[in-house]
Amino acid sequence: MKQIPASEFARNFGQYREVVQREPVAVTSHGRTTGYFVSAMVFEEYQKLKAMARRAYKVSDLPKSFVDALAATRMNSAHDHLNALLEDE
Repeated sequence: MKQIPASEFARNFGQYREVVQREPVAVTSHGRTTGYFVSAMVFEEYQKLKAMARRAYKVSDLPKSFVDALAATRMNSAHDHLNALLEDE
């Protein structure tokens, strides 16, 4: 991956627009990466992966009907032997 200063990126944007079709470009400022320039295809792939990522929610953010449905669930009795492993001796 290429790393270039922001000033050069701005000066030569047209060149990096072509480069990014082959590889991402890291844009730096004062020696630190401040962003990445990627092709449309890579960005679309990122958006799809991000949409598929698991999310965690606070119980307080969930609708009451959903929380009630979760609370009412019971494990299949075929797994009772696993519950027995959790009981105090």
